[in-house]
Amino acid sequence: MAGPVSPLAPAAFPALPEIAGVRFASLAAGVRYANRTDVMLAELAAGSAVAGVFTRSSTRSAPVRDCEAKIGAGTSRAAFLVNSGNSNAFTGAAGERSVAEICAAVARATGIDEGRVFTSSTGVIGEPLPHERIVAKLDALNAALDPSGLEGAARAIMTTDTFPKGAAETVTIDGREVKIAGIAKGSGMIAPDMATMLVYIFTDARHDQPRLQGLLREITDRTFNCITVDSDTSTSDTLLMAATGASGVDATGNDDFAAGLERVMLDLAHQVVRDGEGATKFVEIRVTGAASETDARKVAMATANSPLVKTAIAGEDPNWGRVVMAVGKSGAEADRDRLSIRFGDILVAENGWVSPSYSEEKAAAYMKGQEIVIAVDLGLGAGEAVAWTCDLTHRYIDINADYRS
Repeated sequence: MAGPVSPLAPAAFPALPEIAGVRFASLAAGVRYANRTDVMLAELAAGSAVAGVFTRSSTRSAPVRDCEAKIGAGTSRAAFLVNSGNSNAFTGAAGERSVAEICAAVARATGIDEGRVFTSSTGVIGEPLPHERIVAKLDALNAALDPSGLEGAARAIMTTDTFPKGAAETVTIDGREVKIAGIAKGSGMIAPDMATMLVYIFTDARHDQPRLQGLLREITDRTFNCITVDSDTSTSDTLLMAATGASGVDATGNDDFAAGLERVMLDLAHQVVRDGEGATKFVEIRVTGAASETDARKVAMATANSPLVKTAIAGEDPNWGRVVMAVGKSGAEADRDRLSIRFGDILVAENGWVSPSYSEEKAAAYMKGQEIVIAVDLGLGAGEAVAWTCDLTHRYIDINADYRS
């Protein structure tokens, strides 16, 4: 664990509903640490559609590559098996053998076809996964499966996280309720290029798999692909979603379902940022007036990823010059004399210069809060984008300097 719980953490883990058609189990297998819950199994009923998005890293892990090959294959029973402590990344052929051994063991224990077993691993890179420790626990995991085990699963997938992450929504479709619930892990190595860290979402709605795949990717681009902690993209980023269909309600193409799913995904994405390694501030970067949406996104992410911006925020310094720097380096079209910057409601700069109404005292007081909004208007067009990040503190160095010890 990463020491004290983040000051930005929710007050408590949310009460997540049971999702008909899925059961969970978690336990300690000793993958890396003794006496720590580090493996979770989710069993999905027949009829489940599975969709997923994954890291685009060219050094992505063996579990990611295996999941990519399996997505879209049927609606028979399925399983998700996730371990923490070891990412099984940059492990060559040994990593592929570990995935195969785990999938075969899950199949033996549960009766689920190996082609419908999706595995994920998170933790240290470059060390062989002691998969035999996981395999030895499969019968116990299968015996412990329970519809109410989602919180335990959320705790099992944590690495440097300081709190487990969960979110849920209930949506009414044609007078009938469907439930959506998800869990996530992530704290460092967060600059997604597809999905994020590890995320698992479950719904009892029925949904066409190809359209669910498209919906998941579309919402991912507005949620997980808009967060960053440290500008580093993981080799293991995985987002898997299962629609069990157990409610009997078809959510394919339903706007209310899509909106509910987006709320769950955005909530989880924000929780990841709030648990950013060493974070003390949750920061929203709003960009408007860009020549295009692409340019707006460039500015938002350049600002959110800037170590100078993030350390200024950590120091509670309203150093708007660092925001100007981030805009200029972003590669987006910009005009100095049309640019305006706000910290919260405080107009800091406009017309190529500091605003006549700017108060350093008020801006410094604003920066002492835990929730910071930096708004940039480029004055060039209708392009808009939002990104979420956190500050960069010495605690981030402490965590990552000692990560493998």
